[in-house]
Amino acid sequence: SSRNHRLSQITQYLERHFSTNIYLQRNSCGLLFNHTFLSILSLDQMFMMALTFSFTCKALSGVIMKSSITQIERRFGTTTSEAGLIDGSFEIGNLLVITLVSHFGAKSHIPRIIGIGCFITGIGSFLTALPHFLMGHYRYNSVSNANPLDNSTVTYAPCSTDVNSAGNNRSSILLESGCKSESGSHMWIYVMIGNLLRGIGESPIGPLGLTYIDNFSKEGHSTFYVGILHSISMIGPIIGYLLGSLCAKLYVDIGSVDLSTITINPNDSRWVGAWWLGFLIAGVLNVASGIPFFYFPKNLKKARKQSTGPIPLDAPSTNENVSQKLNFKDSEQAKKTDGFFHSLKCIITNQIYILFLISTLMTVSSFIGSITYIPKYLELEYDVSMSKSNFLMGTTTMPFVAISVLLAGYISKKLKLSVMGIVKLLLISRIGSLALQAFLWILNCGNQPIAGLTVTYNGNDPGTTQNIPFSFCNSDCNCDANVWDPVCGDDGLTYMSPCLAGCEYSVGHGKDLVFRNCSCVEANNFQSGNSSVYLGKCPKADDCSRNFIYYIILSSFTSFVIGLAIPSSITLIFKFVEPELKSLAMGFNLLLMRAIGGILAPIYFGAAIDVTCLKWDTNNCGDRGACRIYDSTSFRNRFFGLKMAIRAPEIICYIFLFIAIKKKYQENNTGLANNGGMDVDQSNLKEPLKNNKQLASSAHADGESHI
Repeated sequence: SSRNHRLSQITQYLERHFSTNIYLQRNSCGLLFNHTFLSILSLDQMFMMALTFSFTCKALSGVIMKSSITQIERRFGTTTSEAGLIDGSFEIGNLLVITLVSHFGAKSHIPRIIGIGCFITGIGSFLTALPHFLMGHYRYNSVSNANPLDNSTVTYAPCSTDVNSAGNNRSSILLESGCKSESGSHMWIYVMIGNLLRGIGESPIGPLGLTYIDNFSKEGHSTFYVGILHSISMIGPIIGYLLGSLCAKLYVDIGSVDLSTITINPNDSRWVGAWWLGFLIAGVLNVASGIPFFYFPKNLKKARKQSTGPIPLDAPSTNENVSQKLNFKDSEQAKKTDGFFHSLKCIITNQIYILFLISTLMTVSSFIGSITYIPKYLELEYDVSMSKSNFLMGTTTMPFVAISVLLAGYISKKLKLSVMGIVKLLLISRIGSLALQAFLWILNCGNQPIAGLTVTYNGNDPGTTQNIPFSFCNSDCNCDANVWDPVCGDDGLTYMSPCLAGCEYSVGHGKDLVFRNCSCVEANNFQSGNSSVYLGKCPKADDCSRNFIYYIILSSFTSFVIGLAIPSSITLIFKFVEPELKSLAMGFNLLLMRAIGGILAPIYFGAAIDVTCLKWDTNNCGDRGACRIYDSTSFRNRFFGLKMAIRAPEIICYIFLFIAIKKKYQENNTGLANNGGMDVDQSNLKEPLKNNKQLASSAHADGESHI
């Protein structure tokens, strides 16, 4: 009795000084502390912290994939559209379970399901990195260094009439030595399966996590919670891009090869960074983020009601009463819903919700296609390495998005915007971002002068791209026209290889290799007498660097305008459906975003980019591999043209949505409202947001659209 009295005093002291409820649970073996948190944080605050960390890790994983997709494309020798399919496998996995998880998971133990999802996400990240440890060293096609793993100082003559010379047959030797060992390799399947597992694992985090928050959040704070969650989780994309930048700067086989023998640098289109390292780090973080969820109760409100104070040790057990209450609530829930298919029917017959869904789908499709290939565009147009582009996106674009999301949430809460106000803010944001993207389209640096591709061998612009590798100056050279080993001549032109530049001999080794007496350079630069070429493409003009600065400034401002609509667009989803259908509405929304936006957008954007390729690589078996150089003008026009073609109908849909909601608002004010079969809560059209505490897991910054 004395000990029990002492325990009761300790409990009262902890509650009084730490502002939290400490409660005991009686079982057959004695007394246990149940869900006891000896801290100043309440359960809901602890859950918000855990969910925010999970969202951050989820976003980080998605950005790692987006920032590494070009590296994966080069490592496995795929086309851009095939790389888009690998990237879209995440959405395929998410698509398989998202609707079922959203509907049935809400009735289960939500925190534990989220924890399991985090574990699966981590396993998927580990599996994605696995091929690196199962494959051999990366080999790039280079006539100047047939075997980059050999520290050889032997010089050779690139331009030779002897068909059996070493310089002319280096690519053939490489094909013969490498095809047998790497033919039939399908290691990219591990990357696809790992990415698919990531999609399955992330499916419960967004819908169920935010449904769980909806159960304990106070009314009138929905947009503010949305802004906080999104803004803090923006740390994930920022760290993801910075980590992707670091990995892209490190050579793929770092630690296992002598880097002094590597003749390419991160600015070269053949460079492959340590793409696998980011997935290992992301896997560890995702597994760690899932651990706290196994310590939360099934229902926070119920836990708070049960923990209003210390339970007397001589009080009767309340397990039976709690069980009766749970059974009563389960029966009430069963009466509210007629089943999954009936709920789905209510969603798809809601006209305003479907109109909003179509508008959002176009937004997400344009965003995912853009975020997937923007590093490739910057590398081609502004001659910026993948490492630098990832770094700039992490330090400029993402912070602006985070600030605008938090600001938008604060404005909506402070001004208590009605649905009409939210739609107006959304429409202004969409139109403004579309106009700013048109200015980004105008900024450019033009095609790089490459002899035989974008210009003739005498430096003249033919007005259209061509593929004529041979000219009078290299006609006596027995060159392999399929080799892409770019060199920069003293005449300012980039040549596809030293042999096609007509070079007679080389001096030095490794990255210091220089080719002399190049006949094509001498023909264009006969006055100065310099006729040498150096490894790598020629740098672009000085005004290109200035245009790149303008691009970064304008792109950051565009990201800020886009971010203003993120909290509002997500909370609107739940204003058009019945309260009990909120979780399913979000799940169905994510399903279409994943299926059409997440899966298809990278594929058809990639297919449009593949058409602009000027020079394809040849893999070890002589088959076509990844693209080495694109027509930058055609790339830019197709890239931005496709984005505009998607976003123009999007603006039209948002205008129709605004008109439809305004009509309902006017009908409600005049007392003539008629639902017309649509499940819209008319009272919500003129009231501030109240019960919308849920947030969709962004069109994947997964990224992805998790941004």
